[in-house]
Amino acid sequence: MLHDGAKRDRDPYVGDLAVSAPTLYLTHDDAAAAARNVLADLADHQRADGWIPPASINGYTLPLFDYPLWWVTCSWDYVLYTGDRSYAVRHHPNLVKVLDTWYPSVTDSSGLLSKGLNGTGGYGDYAFLGRTGRVTYYNALYVQALDNAASLARWLGHTADAERWAGRSREVARAVNAHLWDDSAGAYLDSSTGAVRHAQDGNALAVTNGIADAERAAAALDHLDATTRRPYGNAFMDNDTLFAEASQRVYAFTSYPEIVARFRTGRTASALDQIRRTYGWMDGHDPGVTHWEGIGTGGSLYEGAYTSMAHGWSTGVLPALTHELLGARPTAPGYTGWEVRPHPGDVAWAQGLLPTPHGPLGVEWENTASSFTLTLQVPRGTRGTVFLPAADPAHTVVRDGGRIVWKGRPAAGRGVSVAGDRLEVTGLGPGSHRLGVTRYKR
Repeated sequence: MLHDGAKRDRDPYVGDLAVSAPTLYLTHDDAAAAARNVLADLADHQRADGWIPPASINGYTLPLFDYPLWWVTCSWDYVLYTGDRSYAVRHHPNLVKVLDTWYPSVTDSSGLLSKGLNGTGGYGDYAFLGRTGRVTYYNALYVQALDNAASLARWLGHTADAERWAGRSREVARAVNAHLWDDSAGAYLDSSTGAVRHAQDGNALAVTNGIADAERAAAALDHLDATTRRPYGNAFMDNDTLFAEASQRVYAFTSYPEIVARFRTGRTASALDQIRRTYGWMDGHDPGVTHWEGIGTGGSLYEGAYTSMAHGWSTGVLPALTHELLGARPTAPGYTGWEVRPHPGDVAWAQGLLPTPHGPLGVEWENTASSFTLTLQVPRGTRGTVFLPAADPAHTVVRDGGRIVWKGRPAAGRGVSVAGDRLEVTGLGPGSHRLGVTRYKR
């Protein structure tokens, strides 16, 4: 089992699994069963109305509003990293029940989840926050869960389920933009109920899950920069209207999606700065580990001696650096499909080895002002796509080994095409590949 705070709670919470499980998959090639055990156990205790418990604590009755959604997205992550079809088949009915029975029971007339409906006013969330009504975080996470469930259903051949969930995801995203965007602040509201505030969790997930378009994503991240930046990370609220000193508290759990959002919107420098402030603070202060559950005012332990210092939900720096900086990630169950989309910024080099069911996927790159070189070791049974940095494709040369495959336009051989500020190279199969990008002037 993977536990939330192994020295304190000693209980497996599924929300923590959203971070600790990818960390496990990336650091161990034979331990995914620990995550599966947690997910399967909680699914086996699903209530008749579809709600899935967050943990075994209190006899599987602790009422949390958001954690059934984390069960959905963690199930997709598990299948994506492992390719375990038997798990997906067995638990598809649980997906149907939680998404088509319980969450509709807490959905209002606008199509948004609203805490308080169906007797959920006293339900908590990852931090037992006293927020109610339409909360951006819950709804942005709902979009993520619906999209992940649609991917799972599509893989299993449940086309009707996939189309229904994908359609609902688009509807919820539209409703979030219609009802929860605060144009005056340039950010998503924490909640449409009560005092005006803007939270890290909802704004970050709105970016990573595609709810925010490029303009809103930029504005939301700018707002977080201006209001939540602390020497020890970025606070999870921009003011103290939820509770005293909320604007001084840092959760690595909610910082993880913000870091990912910064990488994916081209803000590599600010992503690395946030990593250095958050994890550098932990590393530089007693007890010198980077697994603090939370950081409080002035960089203190946010709950004193009760604070867990061995918290799996604080390990998001590892998947962030692997999937975003290095850029390698699975795109199909069991790594049968993968992509490498580096975000190098001013970093000179990176390398990593990702455990897959087919053997390790090796990725390394070197980055200079005039060139970028990517080397891959691809295991059998997998095939992937690379997105190479190319701010000016018309003045870029790409070599595959010693052969030119792009020089301002496609050359003979492997297909290369423009994808925004990158050059997309498809169909990379098993074996070794060395791709070089050179910038030149005509």
